[in-house]
Amino acid sequence: MTPGKVYLIGAGPGDVELLTLKAVRRLGLAEVVLIDDLANPEVLQFVPEHVEVVYVGKRGGRVSVAQTDIEARLLTEAQAGRCVARIKGGDPFVFGRGGEEMQALLAAGIEVEVVNGITAALAVPATLNIPLTHRDHVHGVTFVSGHTKRGDEPNWSALATSGMTLVIYMGMRRLGFISEQLQQGLPADTPAAAIQHGTRREQREVVSTLAQLADDVAAAGLGSPALVVVGPTVGLARVPVRGQINEKEST
Repeated sequence: MTPGKVYLIGAGPGDVELLTLKAVRRLGLAEVVLIDDLANPEVLQFVPEHVEVVYVGKRGGRVSVAQTDIEARLLTEAQAGRCVARIKGGDPFVFGRGGEEMQALLAAGIEVEVVNGITAALAVPATLNIPLTHRDHVHGVTFVSGHTKRGDEPNWSALATSGMTLVIYMGMRRLGFISEQLQQGLPADTPAAAIQHGTRREQREVVSTLAQLADDVAAAGLGSPALVVVGPTVGLARVPVRGQINEKEST
């Protein structure tokens, strides 16, 4: 039997209108779909009605489908000759384990096509009018994970002195610690924000300072999934008052 093909599709940060045209077209070809929890299920409207949808959600602190089981299912479906759409939130190659899945599939001789998605680091700060780079403020941006597979720690001191806007994924549970570490190289009053459910109708955010962000987030009751942004351009946010909470209007 001729093996099928797997599309690793980035569904964007949540707003279904940020799904790319290429992703929509590839979803229309699917014979089976594996979708993550963090992907907006509204993207399934672009999948043919008869197609099997398998939910393989992975969320920190919750019972989740093991990564090895996801990869095994992808292999089983593709080896059976089916066209598989693997839907991930954001971009498959930005903290999405797309690289791991690609390696497993290619090692088994399965054809893989990566369909990039708009990652949260780009789209979510933009909802508050926060530019990641700005000629008058900052000359670059760094994406970093606040949670690692082996528990090894990012070099927060180096990041603090890099002169870059910092966009931190998966950092909410360790926000107090991360903020303390960054203050070894950044002023306590450096603008900082935490944005939960970014780009979705239920988005909530706190705009504060590096020293106060963890306390303000706790007071507001924000949790995961959320993105943390640190740097001078956060001061350009449309909600510049420290600790103020906004909720996006429902549409």
